[in-house]
Amino acid sequence: MSLATGIGSMPGTDFAESFRIVLGEVGGLPYVPELPARGVHAGMIGRALSVLEGIEADLQPDGWRLGTSEGADLRRARSLLAQDLDGAEELAAGHTGPIKVQVAGPLTVAAMVERPRGDKMLADHGARREIAESLAEGLRTHVLDVRRRFSGADLIVQIDEPSIVAVMTGGIPTASGFGRHRSVQPPEADELLRMITRSITDAGARPVLHSCAPDVPIALLAGAGFTAISFDLGLAKPEDEWAEAFEQGIDLWVGAVPSLDARVSDTEIAGRIDTFFSRLGFADETYADRLVVSPTCGMAGASPDWARRALTLSRAVADRLDA
Repeated sequence: MSLATGIGSMPGTDFAESFRIVLGEVGGLPYVPELPARGVHAGMIGRALSVLEGIEADLQPDGWRLGTSEGADLRRARSLLAQDLDGAEELAAGHTGPIKVQVAGPLTVAAMVERPRGDKMLADHGARREIAESLAEGLRTHVLDVRRRFSGADLIVQIDEPSIVAVMTGGIPTASGFGRHRSVQPPEADELLRMITRSITDAGARPVLHSCAPDVPIALLAGAGFTAISFDLGLAKPEDEWAEAFEQGIDLWVGAVPSLDARVSDTEIAGRIDTFFSRLGFADETYADRLVVSPTCGMAGASPDWARRALTLSRAVADRLDA
């Protein structure tokens, strides 16, 4: 049976209302939403930093920077995460089946967080490894906490890596803006991501990778231990790498519903998905039971009406593909 879900972020500042919408619209694969409109403490990076183990951070004019002690901003980020999980536990009491949480991955965190003395963590090989190790250790604790709250559910942890392609192709600018950080080579990226998938799996959850960047390194992600790749259908080319990953058992989570307001029907979207898989050489009966339909990316910038509509459409597309 095909399922529907969302990527993570939602518009607005009311967590309870957002989670009620998720529970009411997506059906079998709800997720704990993120609400960046509450401030950077609730954004993708703030949430990831709140999960780190053994590394503290604070907020500077240029963004998040690692420090030597927990600052008020990091305490705020951790408090918001705990409040959201408390609220989700209450609203989804007794939930069985899959449920998803999201955390930014080590490559994206390294590309967006500064070292204590400035410039990005990405600039230093040791710092990149330190971030991955800290995130892996923190995820073990985080997963156990979420599993305790949803004891009857199958937990999925989505690792968000929007910057993975830029990191691996030398596309991240230095602090001065006049240069670019050196690219992270595939063997190192594989090592860092394997730390994350191993910690998630060892804690009893399923690791999924999401990136809405073009030219996602499919083979690398499949080899690093992710069980599914969530991607933007509009940016994906139906190439052999996708087919090979699918044949190896990697599920493909298709971001096909626009994340921002648009005029589109479930029939049209389902047709695009069918076309993509047929070009890979797969008939619908081959992929229907392994398919998850979602918006193309997070919906923090969408109108509240469209955010609800996009989730409804995702479910309608999943149902249509099952018909």
